Amino acid sequence: MANSDSRFAVLIDADNVSVRYIKLIMDEVSKEGVATYKRIYGDWTNPALISWKSTLVDNSILPIQQYSYTTGKNSTDSAMIIDAMDILYSGSVDGFCIVSSDSDFTRLAARLRESGMTVVGMGESKTPNSFIAACNSFKYLDLLRSAEEEEPEEQQRPAVKKKPTAQKKAPQKPAKAKEEPPKEEPKTSLRTIRNALRTIVRENSDEDDWIFTGKVGNLLSKRYPDFDVRNFGFSKLTPFLDSLDMFEIRTERKDNAGPSLVYVRLK
Repeated sequence: MANSDSRFAVLIDADNVSVRYIKLIMDEVSKEGVATYKRIYGDWTNPALISWKSTLVDNSILPIQQYSYTTGKNSTDSAMIIDAMDILYSGSVDGFCIVSSDSDFTRLAARLRESGMTVVGMGESKTPNSFIAACNSFKYLDLLRSAEEEEPEEQQRPAVKKKPTAQKKAPQKPAKAKEEPPKEEPKTSLRTIRNALRTIVRENSDEDDWIFTGKVGNLLSKRYPDFDVRNFGFSKLTPFLDSLDMFEIRTERKDNAGPSLVYVRLK
């Protein structure tokens, strides 16, 4: 598993990623380790990529020029793959972050993992399952960004509710409008997660049927690289598990200074 000292090479496919995700990408990478390589690939002579300039400067990301030699063909993929292998053989990193929604990087992710690298994938919900499965973990950028945008709205609602009773119906309208556009969902559904949790807890709990939540999260992420509680509107694992109404929850504290340990077992 990656830690705060792990060195990562961040390789971004500009043809398949929006500029609005850059800050989110770098924030997610910082949770995995330190980004020692930060490169983004595209044909920078293309006017469509001009909006990237200030963002790349602000985040110290190196743009790599890759001309489109043939119309309709994507040469960016080849440039990223070649650089990734060069970085791998340099022995200077512990993992890779591949940012793209393109299935063409599936074999690259698998090859990097074969060499002992931690591979974090990032892309939108449209990313094919093959690429997701090839990574150690996968982050849905569109889902995570939507969750971040909703948080300020939730915080503002109490102020609206304090207004006179004649306006009580007003909060219901934005709520309906918010539900109207269908949201993208993770490839691994909540139903699949629930079934997997039952199996994990039954197979790995102690003689009293209790299991540490950290172990549950670790095993679940290994089965489903795209699992992230934020995909389902939660910031931490324990509240997510509690919301499923499947588990009894027990909290222990070994000493006053140490963190609490949370255990669950099936009801």
